[in-house]
Amino acid sequence: MFSLGGLSQGGIDETKTWDVLIIGAGPAGFTAAIYSARYGFDTLIISKDIGGNVALTDIIENYPGFPDGVKGSELANRMHEQVKKLDVPIIFDEVERIDPAECAYYEGPCKFEVKTKNGKVYKARSVIITVGAEPRKLRVPGEDKFYGRGVSYCATCDGPLFKGKDVIVVGGGNTALQEALYLNEIGVNVTLVHRREQFRADKILQDRFKQKGIPTLLNTVVVEIKGDKKVESVVLKNVKTGEISEKKIDGVFVFIGYEPKTDFVKHLGITDEQGYIPVDMYMRTKIKGLFAAGDITNVFKQIAVAVGQGAVAANSVKELLENWKSQVQEE
Repeated sequence: MFSLGGLSQGGIDETKTWDVLIIGAGPAGFTAAIYSARYGFDTLIISKDIGGNVALTDIIENYPGFPDGVKGSELANRMHEQVKKLDVPIIFDEVERIDPAECAYYEGPCKFEVKTKNGKVYKARSVIITVGAEPRKLRVPGEDKFYGRGVSYCATCDGPLFKGKDVIVVGGGNTALQEALYLNEIGVNVTLVHRREQFRADKILQDRFKQKGIPTLLNTVVVEIKGDKKVESVVLKNVKTGEISEKKIDGVFVFIGYEPKTDFVKHLGITDEQGYIPVDMYMRTKIKGLFAAGDITNVFKQIAVAVGQGAVAANSVKELLENWKSQVQEE
């Protein structure tokens, strides 16, 4: 281990400089932590939750090693248990800002100060950002008003509340079809609304969806969500004909993609126009010692991809820190 100091008897020593600080505890973050800890680096994770979007997914059918599928929460918990066995501490907090300090050695990694919303400051020689992305909103009237009162972005979380009730699922990708199938299976009356003529989901999911006979409104978008104290109806528009209609409904589940959660690094100038963090093949950002992995890098949003990037990022950190160590020893 290269770090100075260590854990105090009362918990995390805030004067300590960690070798590796990982922001996010999803597949990319957990994988980076596993590799980092096994390399012998003092590693710290800061995250607001465990598992990220994976933990909110009902069944994952395309992750290697689980031919019959695996619940997202179970996969996240297994990753968490593996990290815990390596004694990697996790601080449940949200990062508000990252500030790079001056490099201790010209060719070595910079020292970073990571400030959280709880007013804590943690120091690290390298940082790996793996916060992922959050569900994209429709941005229509009534969406924010009825969030938690009929509007949801998580079928696993809220689906059981709508058994026997009528809902719409908005979207046409893998997640939308998977969650529509899940809702249908638990007894929710589902209608899928998609703005295009065709789905973007994998063929196997499309075939399963068609077999279930779930009602579908294609070439249709939601323009307003209405109600009094909860969702009561949606206003729909056919994008081809321009026809406006209103549909009585009890719930709206939105699965139209994701948006990066990178406001806390915008001041560093490392994000692109969409807010994602571009990286090279080694997961390096434009700032030395600062890496990113997973959905935050705007790659093919799959768990297997995030896991691979997390491993690459940790290995890149290893090379950086080992170069720094060799220079320190020479001096």
